Amino acid sequence: MRTPVPPRKSAQPSPGVTRRRFVKTAGGSAAALAIPAIIPASALGRNGATPPSERIVLGAIGVGGRGWADLRALTSQKDVQAVAVCDVRANRRASAKGLVDSANRNKDCATFIDMQEMLAKRRDLDAVLIATGDRWHARASILAMEAGLDVYCEKPGTMTIAEGQDLVKAAATFGRVFQTGAQRLSEPNFVFATELARSGRLGRIETVRAHLWNHVRDVTHNAWLPEQPLPDPAELDWNRWLGPVPYRPYNKEYLGGCGAWGIYWDLAAGVAGWGSHTIIQCQAAIRSEHAAPVSYGYPGNKSGDGLEAAFADGVKLVMQLSGWRGSCGVRFEGTDGWVSIADGYRRPDASHPALLDEFETVVNRYREQTGRSLSHLRDFLDCVRSRRTPMAGPQFTHASMTANHAMNLCLYLERDLEWDPKTETFAGDDEANRMRARAARSYLKA
Repeated sequence: MRTPVPPRKSAQPSPGVTRRRFVKTAGGSAAALAIPAIIPASALGRNGATPPSERIVLGAIGVGGRGWADLRALTSQKDVQAVAVCDVRANRRASAKGLVDSANRNKDCATFIDMQEMLAKRRDLDAVLIATGDRWHARASILAMEAGLDVYCEKPGTMTIAEGQDLVKAAATFGRVFQTGAQRLSEPNFVFATELARSGRLGRIETVRAHLWNHVRDVTHNAWLPEQPLPDPAELDWNRWLGPVPYRPYNKEYLGGCGAWGIYWDLAAGVAGWGSHTIIQCQAAIRSEHAAPVSYGYPGNKSGDGLEAAFADGVKLVMQLSGWRGSCGVRFEGTDGWVSIADGYRRPDASHPALLDEFETVVNRYREQTGRSLSHLRDFLDCVRSRRTPMAGPQFTHASMTANHAMNLCLYLERDLEWDPKTETFAGDDEANRMRARAARSYLKA
């Protein structure tokens, strides 16, 4: 792929590339050279195909569940060619390889257990999809950007405030494109609700409400499950699965997706497990992409239900376990009306039916004025080419995740907190400031 930035690809061909095959053929018999080459039309960019030189060469780290769905969507894009997948679980590696090989119509997709090995060996990559567990998101993204790759990373983007700072720094230092997977920022129903708030149609926004995950009723929960015998490392590398978080004995129940490991303080991001879906929507609606709320009120419970935060301009953010017919809901309330939306709605709810009359007009105007796609993954790919900051770039990710982590600490410490966005510190609270980071476990590399 040609980009306006220095390409990452090294002068040495990666395993299986055409150049090495060409050299081998060139050293063969003259008779072989005399045989006319049959070049597929797709290799020349004919019949609507994207020629190889213009494709975004993709690797994927964490390819189960959401990662598999993202990878399937990305391989359906004609300007993307996935070539390598990495996962600590053998069944997921095999499934993802089958998906990629089917899309490429070959058997060439490389598989890796260790992400660092993939990043070191596959010098042909342009970008990487990261959809591991929460504990790996920021660290894997930073490793990938250090290796010269653009990154699409699933949410939550970070596990701590310090990780967010490091993420922003890495993207700037290495000049990489980063997008967090807050896909609702690009979905028509949510775009429409956000545009109603931003355009003034609701009057002055006073309160924004964000959905919490009903599955987490105590963000500080951190018990251990009973120890079970470790599986064969070739089937599951438990040490790498845990990665930077404190070691805990293996139990297969942890592997049941985010609904299983997502309830433990060490393994997940607490409020951020769901707030990363919804708080970022609220910040977009009030144009607070670069600053988190400045105050957080302890609600008297560990789930976060009813927690109220306030932005510097006085807009109130309220966290709620209920209030929508679907998941990942948000509601924006202004002096002249309100709009509410969640997954599964045919159209948003609104205080006045007339607010919905111009749905198509509002969404189309958004596309024309911003040049953004209504596909979050496509927005990332477009930005890989243009070098534009994606819809949910590193700074927006950090600002939104800071709000999530400040809420976690408010619940953990059971007290109100005051946040200074300029210094990125909690006012007069040494304990909260120490908890802006977590100690990382040293784990063995193969």
